[in-house]
Amino acid sequence: MSFSIEQLARHPKFMVSLRFLAEALRNRYDHGPRIARMLASHQRWLLTQTAYALHFEYDPAVPGSGLTVVGLRDLITHHRVASRNTVLSFIDELLTYRFLMLAPGNVRRPRRYVPAEISHTGMFGWCLSNLAALDLLDDGGRAAALAASPQLMDLAQPRMARHCLETEAWREPPESVGLFLWTEAGGLVVDYIMSQLDLSGETDARIDVGRVDARALAAHFMISRTHLQRLLRKSADRGDIGWHDETKKTRMWISRDFLDQYCRWQAVKLAAVDEAFAWAQAATGRSDPKA
Repeated sequence: MSFSIEQLARHPKFMVSLRFLAEALRNRYDHGPRIARMLASHQRWLLTQTAYALHFEYDPAVPGSGLTVVGLRDLITHHRVASRNTVLSFIDELLTYRFLMLAPGNVRRPRRYVPAEISHTGMFGWCLSNLAALDLLDDGGRAAALAASPQLMDLAQPRMARHCLETEAWREPPESVGLFLWTEAGGLVVDYIMSQLDLSGETDARIDVGRVDARALAAHFMISRTHLQRLLRKSADRGDIGWHDETKKTRMWISRDFLDQYCRWQAVKLAAVDEAFAWAQAATGRSDPKA
């Protein structure tokens, strides 16, 4: 049995699991910043996951299937995630950085694209991290199962991605979270904050984050310091974050309400990941014996 959204959101270990996941995603950025930035804003996350799903859904018997500009544009604009021009720019960027390439032998239109090996490695690492986060909740063997049978990702990822794209609760983050997530590299900032939480005071109205050097953080994530300070100021004005030392603004806290909204939002995605992976295991006869 996979976790439901409610089971995840109320799980006593869920915050520990999310802190682990945030740290894992932060480490991925440190080892490959350019490709990690493809998932660093919510719009890019939706574009990337949808593009990958289309790639896995390619069927040689179905004309126009697979990852094409037309296919990605139609899905993304239908759900009002991005404009047609944004989709075109996104594909161009992936081609420029060689994260994407024209499918071998592709001579027909619409042109079909396939992810480069570096992209495949990045997506596999993302799936592995999310499954490992779920394993922390029930001592499951999801991550080990994927490592042993990597082809499970081919089935699970499209199911998860489409579910997330079609689910408004994931597609439209809570305003407090969306303030960061709809901006460039905002997801990296939230991952950093969540990875630093002091969970000993998790039930308090304010949860300690510790020392946050905005200048160093902006430099590390290759974003404008002014942009980062503006984001933090807007969040502070809402009461979602603040500083224990208001003058120096170095020791940060986040509000209980912000944390609850973030947890609930992440629960939507992780429930989709869990369900899709369990489905993929069942479809291939590799069901987890603990399930």
